[in-house]
Amino acid sequence: MTAHEPEPPVLAFNGLVYRAHNPRWAYLPTSGEGAARHGGRFNRRGLPALYTSLDITTAWLEAQQGFPFKAQPMTLAAYRVRCARIAELTDPAALAAAGIDPADLACAWEDLASQGLEPPSWRLADALIAMDCQGARVPSFAPASNPAPDAPRRQNLVLWRWSEEPPCAVQVVDDFGRLPQDGRSWDVSSRQSRRRAQPSPLPGESRATVAQPKS
Repeated sequence: MTAHEPEPPVLAFNGLVYRAHNPRWAYLPTSGEGAARHGGRFNRRGLPALYTSLDITTAWLEAQQGFPFKAQPMTLAAYRVRCARIAELTDPAALAAAGIDPADLACAWEDLASQGLEPPSWRLADALIAMDCQGARVPSFAPASNPAPDAPRRQNLVLWRWSEEPPCAVQVVDDFGRLPQDGRSWDVSSRQSRRRAQPSPLPGESRATVAQPKS
């Protein structure tokens, strides 16, 4: 995408989205600092981003990408989102009209970044932010187990500029106050105790498989 090419459609978004994340950070459900620290598909390191999904299943799959054989505990939350300027990157015709290569969205961004190269999806995000987009609706690239051949493509909503107020308002749904207010339940002694505990094997799994030898 260049300054001389058509821009992707920019639409308002008003609806529910979902996010599954490490329970350690359940008291910061709208924080994008984790993405800023590590980088993401659509944000370079140093840029906060809030990655959410348009359905619960996709949110779970996105959060479990690093654990394909043994799902880890996650906190799943819903969010009410009302944003004025969201780039639409899920429509192939719109991408073609805007001169955006779908391969740029699907790039192996982690491999590129680890080699000191700039992922094209980062450059695209930079361009959209410069257009004053608050976020983008994008395809999900999380692997799914046995997806139906005719299943619709899963979608995410990634935000770069958000707060509790317009023009891009994000509010976690926690009507009964179930989310923790701070991280006191994750004090050092508690975490050390949990790390020392040896995980129990799953059915059909030997304990030697669970407790991998140190290399």
